[in-house]
Amino acid sequence: MAREGDVDESKRATLRRFAALGATSPFVGFAKESDSDAPDALLGYVAATPGAHFSKIRDDLQLGTGETQHHLRRLERDGAVESREDGEYRRYFPAGRFSEFERVALGYLRRETPRGMVVALLRDPDASGTAVAEQLGVSAPTVSKYASQLEEAGLLSREDGYALERPETLLLLLVQHADSFGPEAAELAADADDIVTYDP
Repeated sequence: MAREGDVDESKRATLRRFAALGATSPFVGFAKESDSDAPDALLGYVAATPGAHFSKIRDDLQLGTGETQHHLRRLERDGAVESREDGEYRRYFPAGRFSEFERVALGYLRRETPRGMVVALLRDPDASGTAVAEQLGVSAPTVSKYASQLEEAGLLSREDGYALERPETLLLLLVQHADSFGPEAAELAADADDIVTYDP
């Protein structure tokens, strides 16, 4: 069983690690009025994990709910981060860095099944819904449900099978932030040169 001191040291180490990323942010000055590492850690975390929702940010940084709310509100008020509602989630992004399409896309890429669908369709643009379901180990109705959501969000067309909208942008987001998405994104990033083709 972890002792309280071990937990506190783990939290401090996590905050310091993300604070080092936040310290490189152009908004670092906003965080300096606080004695806490939390503002810089939040800046670093949001930069490394754009589109993460509030609970994940709080839990990964081992912060309290009130502390997380306080610092995120301040950072948002000061123009360092921005957020958007996404169903029952509020997702956070570095300010001014992503277009609306990219913010919507990142929100869906933070969800396991939609991300898996995007990865599958980037690898095989002609894949059917059934093939995608088999590859992901989920049911065809589950894929159909998420395909409807992705279509409504402007990330997928279902006019003639499944076709990703702006696949180059989706691939770039996955490659740039592969470390924060999980193994399938890391594998996709490693294979990106083979996926991107030049056809003059």
